[in-house]
Amino acid sequence: MRPESENQLAAMIRGAPGPLSVTGGASRLLPGEGQGTRIDMGAMTGITLYEPATLTLVVRAGTPLAEVNAALAAENQMLGFEPDPRPGSTIGGVAASNASGPRRVAGGACRDAMLGVRLVTGDGRIVKNGGRVMKNVTGYDLVKLLAGSRGTLGAITEIAFRTTPVPPARAVLRLHGLDDASAIAAMTAALGGPYDVTGAGRLPDGQVILRLEGLPGSVELRAKALGTALAVFGGVEIVENGNDFDKLRDFPAKNAAALWRIVLRPSQAAGLLAKLPGRHAVDWGGALIWAEAPADRRPDLPSGARATCVKGEAAALPPADPVTARLEGGLRAAFDPRGLFKGYP
Repeated sequence: MRPESENQLAAMIRGAPGPLSVTGGASRLLPGEGQGTRIDMGAMTGITLYEPATLTLVVRAGTPLAEVNAALAAENQMLGFEPDPRPGSTIGGVAASNASGPRRVAGGACRDAMLGVRLVTGDGRIVKNGGRVMKNVTGYDLVKLLAGSRGTLGAITEIAFRTTPVPPARAVLRLHGLDDASAIAAMTAALGGPYDVTGAGRLPDGQVILRLEGLPGSVELRAKALGTALAVFGGVEIVENGNDFDKLRDFPAKNAAALWRIVLRPSQAAGLLAKLPGRHAVDWGGALIWAEAPADRRPDLPSGARATCVKGEAAALPPADPVTARLEGGLRAAFDPRGLFKGYP
């Protein structure tokens, strides 16, 4: 099914007899997703509103992410949460997966840049929530609920975003030869200081990278100060306009091996990294780990950490705790009473 309008989409959902899978480019599907009859959102495309002066963008869900990025770049703007531009990715898939790159540590996640949404629910209702500016809401905050819902609550048809100006200058600090504990400590020191770091991670080759952005004079001063503060960890290399964070952002999309996405407290990262069997990349100052590991065997996680297999035949997820399961069940019953939308098993 390939709807060209919200009304067509609503009619298709109302008449659907069985499970549905809402996809755009299908570039962000997890193992086990995409089951049931596919609703292809690829015909619902286009930027319906873009006001660079007010940093506001409204775009239909099937619009390719590359098209959105090109329109923003023409005005020297960007999506501040830095989603990876994998082939076939649509802006609806970005929102539905809450795709957020290295800049999340400074500018927030995709959900924090979403101002409003339109969607079609499981009973065929067309619903609008939020608007074009940040404001308080009452009742369900669908903007936040739908970010990361992976198509289980409804088919997103349009999203309003807050855009971000492209910083005029950038510097990347590189640290080499650090063990796991020292790498996490260096990232923590950088993020906890007055340096306004917009990225902190470690590449698969073990290199720790830290990013500073802003006005040229400010970036230069902060880079020197941060380099001095981190001298206790060894030599610090400062590079203007390095593309290190493109490599970190794109690691999961370009990795061919079985891959796990692990979210945890940075204080837990060093202990887990020491036990991982394959290559890995670290982002968000240690709060996110991309780990090469057998897809059918979940990594041994510390308390409170959560792992999702993003490539390979995944092991079954452990059941959610009773409170979370009750909340999720109530939301799905409210927005998809017939249980049509199938997400992660």
